[in-house]
This record gives sequence, C-alpha cells and structure tokens, in this order.
Amino acid sequence: METIRIDTDARGVATLWLARADKHNALSAAMMDELTEAAATLGADPAVRVVVLAAEGKSFCAGGDLGWMQEQMRADAATRRAGAERLAGMLNALNEMPKPLIGRVHGNAFGGGVGMMSVCDVAVGVHGARFGFTETKLGLIPATIGPYVLARMGEDKARRVFMSARLFDAAEAVRLNLLAAVVNAGDLDAAVEDEVAPYLSVAPGAVAEAKRLARALGPRIDAEVIAHSIGRLIAVWEGEEAAEGIAAFFEKRPPAWAQ
Repeated sequence: METIRIDTDARGVATLWLARADKHNALSAAMMDELTEAAATLGADPAVRVVVLAAEGKSFCAGGDLGWMQEQMRADAATRRAGAERLAGMLNALNEMPKPLIGRVHGNAFGGGVGMMSVCDVAVGVHGARFGFTETKLGLIPATIGPYVLARMGEDKARRVFMSARLFDAAEAVRLNLLAAVVNAGDLDAAVEDEVAPYLSVAPGAVAEAKRLARALGPRIDAEVIAHSIGRLIAVWEGEEAAEGIAAFFEKRPPAWAQ
C-alpha cells in the first residue's frame, strides 16, 4: 500500500489512514484501488470489529486528484469509463463494508472528501474544519458521490450546498447531517472512541446484518443508480465547462464564468 495504511489494535479496531498528506489526501487512481482493496480485506477479516476512517496531514480529503481528472478528460471513452467506475466502485465498497465505519474528520473535506464522510456510518469532526462540494467551480458535478450524499443529507439539505460550491463550517455540517458531532481537536480521539466502544460489546454478525438491513430499507443505491451517476460524470468530463475549469485551475486564472 502506497497511499493508505492500516493499523489494527488488540481489540479489533482497524484505523484506515489516508496517507497522501502532501496532496491533502486527494483521491488518486492508486488510492481508489487501495481503498477498494482495503474495504474488501477489512470486511472479510473476522478479527476486525470496527473500522475508523482517518487521514494524515492537515486535510481529511481534498476530493478527487485534479491531475487524475485531467487524464480522464483527455482519455478515450473506454479509459474514461473505467476511471469513473473506479471511483464509484471505491465508494460502494466502503459503503457496503459489513463493519461499522467511523469517520475521524480532523480537517477540511471537499468534493469526494465529503463523499467519503457520507459513506461512513457516523462521522465526527473538529471545530475549524471546512467543507464543500467544490466541483461546480471546476465545471464538474458531484456525480458518483451523489447517491451517498443524498442518502446521508436528504435532498432538501443537499440542495443548500450541492450546486453552489459554497464552503461551510463544522457546525453547519452537523445541521446538514454530514457530521454527528463536532469537538475541539484535542477531544477528537475521545469522541471517536465513544462511537467505537459500543461495537465491542455487540455481536459482529448481527451488526453486519443490521447494517445490510439499514441499507436495504434506506434510499436505493443499486447497480442502476451507480451506473447513472457514472454516466453523468462521464458526460460532464466530456463537456466544455470541465475542460475550461480544469485548465483554469492549472493555469492559476479564473475560469471564463467567474465574476
């Protein structure tokens, strides 16, 4: 593993660390593949009771790696589709992992980083962190994260922030149902432990079945929904606005639509 690491303690609590601190843990192709593999490995390990999703460095996750996005836009149709499927598959693997997934959100999360929060069963954040669906600033849309974000936030709350790229703080993230609680940085580990501890005294198989039931009874996120989100992402990647937005970012200038 080059972009993540896993630490597991004697209780069976596995901490899955995003480890691209120098890139603010932006989701590269390698990180997506490694997270997908980690979700399968941890989900199948009977010794693992709980998984904590955490991150190194200043940020929790800056979203999709822009270099990777630029490559997808320049690629042929088959490669572009494979890239979108890689991102969607990683999110689905984490969402369906049959272990409790607790988000330890110690810093900022944007775009796909908010998607990562949304696939957690519960996420705890810190005061001072900022969040946002920043895709539309780049001529993109929050497509493959959309099913998980809408399931977590509900359409009414999501529409407050889903399209505007407006940044919001941790207190608003609680009101939007993205975070369960917000604490001071020094209290984050204790708050995460409060979420972890109950799972160590309940039946692991029952926990897995209860999680499956919750997903079955919740908003529909099946192969058809995921395929739809992939198609929407590909369509936007092929559009003029995405090309302009990504080019403007790398050229360090405002995009044509900015006022």
